[in-house]
Amino acid sequence: MPSLNNLSHRELALMEALQRLGGSGRSAELAKMLDVSEETIRRSIKSLAKAGAVERVHGGAYLAGPQAGPSIFRRLGEDTAEKKIIAAATLPQIRDGMTVFLDVGSTTSFVAEALRLRRDLVVVTNSIGVAQMLVNHNGSRLHVLGGEMSSDERGTFGPMAEQQAGRFVFDVAVLSADAVSSKHGLLFHNADEAQLAIAVARASEQVFVVTAHSKFNERAPHLGPSPQELDLLVSDREPGKKLARAMAEWGTEFILAAPPAKGD
Repeated sequence: MPSLNNLSHRELALMEALQRLGGSGRSAELAKMLDVSEETIRRSIKSLAKAGAVERVHGGAYLAGPQAGPSIFRRLGEDTAEKKIIAAATLPQIRDGMTVFLDVGSTTSFVAEALRLRRDLVVVTNSIGVAQMLVNHNGSRLHVLGGEMSSDERGTFGPMAEQQAGRFVFDVAVLSADAVSSKHGLLFHNADEAQLAIAVARASEQVFVVTAHSKFNERAPHLGPSPQELDLLVSDREPGKKLARAMAEWGTEFILAAPPAKGD
């Protein structure tokens, strides 16, 4: 197993790049910073992970130990299979040419990756990761909301972000949440994230919620958009009876994200 005291020049450069990015980064942005291929970055990340210097997640890495990276990168590495099938189930609901908002959620990041198959989108986001994934791709135009940057979420929040979001009319807003409550709808740990979700929902023709089933049992203190504004929930398991009844009252449709059949 490699030792932290015996890293190559390239591995040290990668760790320095992660530090400059605030402790975490995607393979694509690291490759651009270091002027190497993404495959080279992936090999270096694999070696550093064996040494215990970084944690590998889908599409990137974050520094391990006392300098552990933002929570968004830790979450990207959780429930990866579930998030992939949720993204795949969401993709058919979004057509070429739509104006789409994507938030900083880890499941939303997988949706953003799936949207690389679409063309001529107008994408608005407060997420650095989403922006890097979709900028200059397939004729799509990208807008990043201004505001105060949160290193934990690698996104922008606050009154400026909310005001700018209100200047768009979104065909679809794709939102995540820290909890889905049968009584209150979407709940968030971060007050600024809740406020931005409210502003975005008001500017949207349709609001999609993408979340793993584990969020059905969670709690959080900050209230998001009105449940009646939620048009669609996509998850990897059916909601319980209580949540299903609430969704019927809200007028919220449900899509069960199922893994692809064997041989597909």
